[in-house]
Amino acid sequence: MSTMHLRHDGRRPDQLRPVTLTRDYLRHPEGSVLVEFGDTKVICTASLEDKVPPFLKGQGKGWVTAEYGMLPRSTNTRTSRERGGPSGRSQEIQRLVGRSLRSVVEMAKLGERTVWVDCDVIQADGGTRTAAITGAFVAVADAVAGLVKTGALAGSPLRDAVAAISVGMVGNRPVLDLDYVEDSTAEVDMNVVMTGAGAFVEVQGTAEQTPFAKARLDELLALAGDGIARLVGLQRRALQARGDKRFTL
Repeated sequence: MSTMHLRHDGRRPDQLRPVTLTRDYLRHPEGSVLVEFGDTKVICTASLEDKVPPFLKGQGKGWVTAEYGMLPRSTNTRTSRERGGPSGRSQEIQRLVGRSLRSVVEMAKLGERTVWVDCDVIQADGGTRTAAITGAFVAVADAVAGLVKTGALAGSPLRDAVAAISVGMVGNRPVLDLDYVEDSTAEVDMNVVMTGAGAFVEVQGTAEQTPFAKARLDELLALAGDGIARLVGLQRRALQARGDKRFTL
């Protein structure tokens, strides 16, 4: 392929940025992962608590919930800490992360316990929410695997993997895994969350400039599906490994 068809960073339109998952990144959480999508870096932790929200008490079911935040200098200019509570954007993203993870967890098998997922962006270059979902799944998987190993759970409550990626129209062509430069100029911007089996969990798509046809939507979803299949393969390779902690796609 000639260079005229490559993106500003040299990638092909269907190419992911380098993706790395580093398991057991922190000492204390039951599950912790540093996920890197190119220059976007997110620390994802999964913490276990032996209680559930009031609306689930006495039902024998568990819960998975998420929080998301960005460090003040994760971006090119400093942003203030969200001391008064999460911003509207942070609330939207943490709800998305929670919904995505709950889609692959059988709450009855989890028992009356909560998995708290914290996603902290330490460096942002586009795709922070998709990186957070992809990394958080591995952190959750490690946390619940610990419960199975100790006998607290008879088996894993995870029924599938879940991962996410961005797609969009940049320069009137479909591209995969947008960085900040592409995201800020995209004609269409979309975030897609899918399971390992290829089922959709959530699709967030917006025409920033020109409305797009269904054929274009189908093209973008197919592109996202291919990217997510590669991410799920990386997740599974990481979780099946023995000894190694760092895995790159």
